[in-house]
Amino acid sequence: MPGPLLRRRDLLAGALFAASGRLAISKLTSRKHSIQNRDYLFLEIETDGGITGLGEGSISGRIEIVEKAIEWFTPFLTGKDPAGIEDHWNRNYYELSRYRDGSVLMTALAAVDIALWDIAGKRLGEPVWRLLGSSAAKPMRVYYSHWSQGLEPRTPERLAELAARTREAGWSCIKWVLPKGGTEPERLRRLVAEVEAVRRGGGPELEIGLEMWETFTVRSAIDFANAVAPFHPLFIEEPTWREMPQALGEIAAKSPVALAGGEGLVSRYEFKHLLDARGARILQPDVIHCGGITEIRKIASLGEVYGAEMAPHMYYGPVAHVASLQSMAGLRSFLMQEWDAGMEGTFTGITRGTFPLARKGQVTLPDKPGLGLEMDWAELDRRFPYRSQSLRPPGGR
Repeated sequence: MPGPLLRRRDLLAGALFAASGRLAISKLTSRKHSIQNRDYLFLEIETDGGITGLGEGSISGRIEIVEKAIEWFTPFLTGKDPAGIEDHWNRNYYELSRYRDGSVLMTALAAVDIALWDIAGKRLGEPVWRLLGSSAAKPMRVYYSHWSQGLEPRTPERLAELAARTREAGWSCIKWVLPKGGTEPERLRRLVAEVEAVRRGGGPELEIGLEMWETFTVRSAIDFANAVAPFHPLFIEEPTWREMPQALGEIAAKSPVALAGGEGLVSRYEFKHLLDARGARILQPDVIHCGGITEIRKIASLGEVYGAEMAPHMYYGPVAHVASLQSMAGLRSFLMQEWDAGMEGTFTGITRGTFPLARKGQVTLPDKPGLGLEMDWAELDRRFPYRSQSLRPPGGR
């Protein structure tokens, strides 16, 4: 079977390292695939000792550029010992260029960082969560994201029925993207009707997150928050442009519902602006956009000083899902993580069954070394060839 063979290979590689005391990065390989309407970019970092680390650099509409950025990082990694992850991160971010930030470069840096953590765990024979300070693989809370995405027809009655079934299945929290379209009063009435229906169907124990998708003004966001407050949503997410932390702070100050945000912020420096503006009580950094496991831990530490909780954003592939949850291990400020539950079957099939599944709204991380994932590249090549699904023609047509 592939799994036991792979584990024996990693053990032999670890034994080789123990005997020689040396390991060096020999090759970086990126792999692109399209699943449904999303593009995914995975990274393998190979070493001369036979240990290979997995990373992911998926990003909506930009993976071709991320792939080039990884190629740019490659000569600065090849031949170096993969250990000393902090040294690698500092060099790649601070020393290689003063033009160092932005979502593309930070996603490429994250792919490298995650793969180095995977190597570190395999090298030491320990899961990443243990390297980060957790004593045990404890169940970690996740919420069902993109929950009602495929519901047709979309009516309050159907939403109430779906909420009841979801709660019966053991989920304790859901989130959906608020539909757009219509005049502002029409949209407000429709959205409030949706929230009321979900609360009625799911009952008081089903927590609700509302993805506002940066489609409100300061004024309309405050109106919406007041309108849905009687139904006790857990949070409203990014009601207006994430580039305006001061505007988010104004909404938060007047909203009876907590604000969440940060999926598009790519460093602790950007999160500090959001925190100083008091624009979010729940932080949602994305591990594959904010520089990887190394940086998301620093964002969490910064947020803790402000009393903020962590609920990382997640929209991407199996490596990203697992790396993000591993990064939250042992953190007191961890609230829950976004979980794309509709993709679990696909992710299980392309990881030889190693992708951890949600059970009653919780995920327990594997105790295998590193991230604990085994990618089936042949299956990915066969079922999900790259089609550039997220590329848009000029003019947005």
